[in-house]
Amino acid sequence: MSWQPEVEELQIRRQMAMQMGGDEGVARQHAKGRLTVRERIEALLDKASFREIGTLFGKAEYNEDGSLKDFTHVARVIGTGRIDGRPVAVDGGDFTIRGGWGDPTSFVGAGRFSIEQMAVDRRLPYIRLLDSAGGSVESIRAKGRTVLLGGPHLFGPWHRLMAHVPVVSAALGSLGGEPPVRVAASHWSVMTKSTSELFVAGPPLVKQALHRDIKKEELGDYRVHACESGVVDNVAEDEHEAFRLIRQFLSYLPQNVWQQPPWRETDDDCERRDEELLSIIPRGRRRTYSIRDLIQHIVDKDSTFEIAPLYARSVVTMLARLDGYPVALMSNDCRVLGGAQTAAGCEKMMRFIDMADTFHLPVIYLVDCPGFMIGPDSEHQGIERKSARLAFAMAQMTVPGQVVILRRSFGVAGALHGSVSPLNLRYAWPSGDWGSLPIEGGVMAAYRREIQAAENPEEKRLELEQGFEPYLSPFRTAEAFDVEEIIDPRETRSILCEFVRGAQELTRTQLGPKWRLGVRP
Repeated sequence: MSWQPEVEELQIRRQMAMQMGGDEGVARQHAKGRLTVRERIEALLDKASFREIGTLFGKAEYNEDGSLKDFTHVARVIGTGRIDGRPVAVDGGDFTIRGGWGDPTSFVGAGRFSIEQMAVDRRLPYIRLLDSAGGSVESIRAKGRTVLLGGPHLFGPWHRLMAHVPVVSAALGSLGGEPPVRVAASHWSVMTKSTSELFVAGPPLVKQALHRDIKKEELGDYRVHACESGVVDNVAEDEHEAFRLIRQFLSYLPQNVWQQPPWRETDDDCERRDEELLSIIPRGRRRTYSIRDLIQHIVDKDSTFEIAPLYARSVVTMLARLDGYPVALMSNDCRVLGGAQTAAGCEKMMRFIDMADTFHLPVIYLVDCPGFMIGPDSEHQGIERKSARLAFAMAQMTVPGQVVILRRSFGVAGALHGSVSPLNLRYAWPSGDWGSLPIEGGVMAAYRREIQAAENPEEKRLELEQGFEPYLSPFRTAEAFDVEEIIDPRETRSILCEFVRGAQELTRTQLGPKWRLGVRP
């Protein structure tokens, strides 16, 4: 006896699942400039590589004779696929079904299966394609009861994911409730510029609670979360660019913490000496330059991927390659707040260092830090507490770190450039300028009464500042061995390539999960 009837029913159920929320729901999704979840998965992954899990998970309707009348899949599509040949786990919300309402029990606590746990067990990068309006009171009527959320089955997998595999989140629609928290619970996140927003509660709830009318874009679009809050790292013009950025980000990271980051062949000579580096730092301490142009002269050509470029802009964080090896590179942007370290900048660097340490990326810091951003706003933002946490992140860092002081390194903020890495030698350019305080502000603080009592205070201040000039030479610091080596700027690429090659010998002995603040992940 053949099982052909059952196989035919299987095909029918699969076809119904592929229809998602039906033609009307799909049309609404497209009208908003958004792809459906299945179109997204197809665009993200290598062609024909997706293998779905739970295709038949949903709600069926039956005729009186027990035959299948209709079937609606849950508002979530999960499975595995490949990106550039590397296996990944994918989890996508389907907004065409009930507005993407995400019942927290969908694939979580449903039987024994969890897509998050599968990603940990199989050691696969985990990608969330989020498009859900969050929870709904409709569930109370559907279940006939309320639900007490929480427990290890709901949030427990998140910390295991973050400790073991790369986690990426993409905000691709209007996200409310729990989905925005999933955006933040990732190593890297992206949102689309004009078709996504996220908030813990949307405009109707804000209106009810705060009696304030507000548009969803004002509440949580990219200008809020990529520029101000830092909840989202990068912004994409559209969904296709978001998928390109996801693929690019993952290309720098290993599959999991038991592997080293992937090496990529390059024809860029490690001994390349760009003459522009001799003059890229201006002699005038108040003059600016492009740190991004400087970086391009040092790293492998066309190898940079900037993270959070719109947030805490006085700090630059990017992934790059040196001699084909991925590295985590940080610096200061003197064109924004003079490159001063802010409370937000501390958080940005801390997260970046933690990600690099988790996935065995050597850390390089090109220092041009004039100190902390001062003033009442900085104090209100808790600059001292944020800087202390950054210091802890640096102290806990186990991957090799390398410092190159390009120009300024003042005060405690400037001192936050080192790690306990055995490979960390502090190199400096001849343009190095450091100390407890910049001379300009330091002279005014130390000689305030003398300056104010002078017949011409401004002339006296300049006279005192010029008196300190002979002591500012970085060569005098090198004479005392307070800086390990001063180098020709054109040697920087060669030195850093040598550092990164040596770092591979150390990181291959450090594979596996890291510890954070004495707590095992």
